[in-house]
Amino acid sequence: MKRHLVTILAGAAALGLLAGCGGSSSGQTADGPQTIKVALWNYATTPEFKAIIDGFQQANPQIKVEPVDILADDYAEKVTTMLAGGDSTDVLTMKNVIDYARFGTRGQLLPLTDQAKALDPAKYSGLKSYELDSKYFALPYRQDFWVLYYNKTLLKQAGVPESKLQNLTWADYAALAKSLTKGDGPAKVYGAYQHTWRSVVEATAAAQTGGDLLGGDYGFFKDQYTMTLDLQKDGALLPWATARSQKVTYNTMFSTGKAVLMPMGTWYASTLLADTKSGKTKVDWGMAPLPQRAADGKVTTFGSPTAFAVNKNSKHADAAKKFVEWASSEAGATAVAKAGVTPSLQSQQILDTYFALPGVPGDAVAKKAFKPDTVVLEMPVGDKSSDVDQILTEEHELIMTGQKSLDDGLAEMAKRVKNEVR
Repeated sequence: MKRHLVTILAGAAALGLLAGCGGSSSGQTADGPQTIKVALWNYATTPEFKAIIDGFQQANPQIKVEPVDILADDYAEKVTTMLAGGDSTDVLTMKNVIDYARFGTRGQLLPLTDQAKALDPAKYSGLKSYELDSKYFALPYRQDFWVLYYNKTLLKQAGVPESKLQNLTWADYAALAKSLTKGDGPAKVYGAYQHTWRSVVEATAAAQTGGDLLGGDYGFFKDQYTMTLDLQKDGALLPWATARSQKVTYNTMFSTGKAVLMPMGTWYASTLLADTKSGKTKVDWGMAPLPQRAADGKVTTFGSPTAFAVNKNSKHADAAKKFVEWASSEAGATAVAKAGVTPSLQSQQILDTYFALPGVPGDAVAKKAFKPDTVVLEMPVGDKSSDVDQILTEEHELIMTGQKSLDDGLAEMAKRVKNEVR
C-alpha cells in the first residue's frame, strides 16, 4: 500500500515538473525565469551574440537565454544533424541563406511571415533574402557586405593618399597592389591579400556584372580571375596554394602588416576593434568601398545577411519568437552596432552609433564604404544553390592552383552545373 502511494506521488511530482517546464510557451514559470536555448557559433569571439543576449535578457528578465556554442566550421553540419534528429533547441542562427533555404523548405522552421511583413523592407537590408514562396521562416539581425580594408601606415609610407581609394577601379587596385609590394622572403609585404574563398573572385564578378551564379554560363568570371591570377603571378598576392596549405588566416595577413590592401566583409571590423583593444594588433586600419569595374561613382558590392529562426520542435515557441523579434528590432540593431557589427536595420542613427565606436574610421572614405548603392546577395537562394556552390568551389581551387587553365576551368564549371545539377 505504501509502495503504491509512493508511486502515485512520484508520478504526480513528475507531471508537475513537466507542467512547470513546458506548461507555458513564454513568460516566467513557477520555478523562475524560463530558459530558451540559442544555437550559435564561436560565442567567445563573435561579439554580437553576447550583445544581443545580454540586451534581450535585460529587456525580458522573465526569459533566460542559454547559448549552444558550436564551432563555426562545423555549424552547418551540426545544425543539419540536430534538426534531422528532432533536437528542440529553440532558436537557430541562420549562418547563410543556402542553409536557411534547405531548412525552410524541409519544414524544420516555424513560420515568421507575419513578423517579417511587419518590417519595412526599405530599412531592413537582406530581409527579402528570406522569402520562400511568399513565406518567411527567419528575421535578419545583421547584414554584412564587402569593403576594402587598408593599412593606413603602409599606404602613407608609399605616398598614396587615402582619398585615392574612394573611387577605385579593379585596374587601379591591381596597379596599386603591385606598386605596394615590397621585400621578399619572411619580410615580404604583399600589396594585397585575397582569401581562398571562391566568393572573393566569383561573387564579386557576379555582383558587378549582373551574372547569374546558378545559370551555368560563367564567362562573366573571366575578367576577375584574369586580374587575380596576374597579381598572383606577379607576386603581389600570396599564392592561393600557399594560403590553403599553410591554413593562412586573413586576420594574420592584415593585422600583422603582411598585406596593405584586403577585400573582406564588414564583419572583420569587429575583430580588428577587439584585437586593437586587447593589444593583439597595432595596425592602423581604414575601410574603403570595394573596387569597381568602372569609376562612375556608383558602388556595387555583395554580401549576406544573418538571421535567427525558431525551431519547429521548440517547446518555448513564444519566448523564442520574442527573442528573434527583439534581435531584429531597433534595440537589437543598436546592440549589434555597438558590438562593431553592421545590423540589418539601416538608419542614420544606427550608422552614427557604429561610427561613434572608438577605433572605427570615421573619415569620408569609410563612410562611403558603408553606404554602397547596391548589395547583391552572395549566393542566390534556391534548391540548387548548395550543389552549384560545391561545384564552383571545387573548380575555383583547380584554377587558382594552376591545375586547370582559366578557360578549361570555366568550361568545366558550366558543363558540371548543366549536367550534375539541372
